Parts: sequence; structure tokens; C-alpha cells
Amino acid sequence: QVQLVESGGGLVQAGGSLRLSCAASGRTFSSYAMGWFRQSPGKEREFVAAISWSGSSTSYADSVKGRFTISRDKAKNTAYLQMNSLKPEDTAVYYCAADSRLPYIASMSGPSYDYWGQGTQVTVSS
Repeated sequence: QVQLVESGGGLVQAGGSLRLSCAASGRTFSSYAMGWFRQSPGKEREFVAAISWSGSSTSYADSVKGRFTISRDKAKNTAYLQMNSLKPEDTAVYYCAADSRLPYIASMSGPSYDYWGQGTQVTVSS
């Protein structure tokens, strides 16, 4: 099986930046898309960003367009989420996910993903 481990979360001031990493370990897939989701207390888990296997397709939530960038390094089996101009409303637990079934699209739907990480806390202070 494959394990996904997020890192890079922490506390940052509004307007600051963080870069999250998601490393895949164990037996990796032949091809898979990667996505990032987040969840705040009392709210549903929401889509943030996704990238296809080739990297040619990306998707972003309207709330993060122009501020967040998703990327991947296939050689390192790692996906990244660069977060700039952070706002207090970005505070959440961030989860990475892998889609081995539809690897050629960057799905915005949680059920599209079949593997999930444990989450990493991001807190943005005002």
C-alpha cells in the first residue's frame, strides 16, 4: 500500500507564505493525480487544488486562485502546495490525496481520490 505524509504546516501571519509537501512512500502507483483539500472545525472538507499525472492540467478553488500554486516532482514522489498572501480564513487542516483511477484529470471532487494523508495544521493569524 501507499502512505501519503504531509509536512510544512504551521503558524504564519496574514500576508505570509507557506509551502506544504506531500510525500508518497511504499509502493507507488504507475500514474496518479494529486489533490489538496482542507477542513475547518464545523465545516465540510473543501477542495483546494489538484494536478494531473503529467502536470499539464491543474484545478483551483475560486477562493485560492492567484494565491496558491500546486506542483509535483515525480522523481521524488512528492506534491507541493505553495501558499502565498495567506488570510485568516485559510486556517484549516490540509490534506493531500491521490487519485489512481482517473490520473489524467485534476478532479475537484473528494470521492475521486482513493488515498489520503493524515493532514497538517495551517494557522494564519491576523
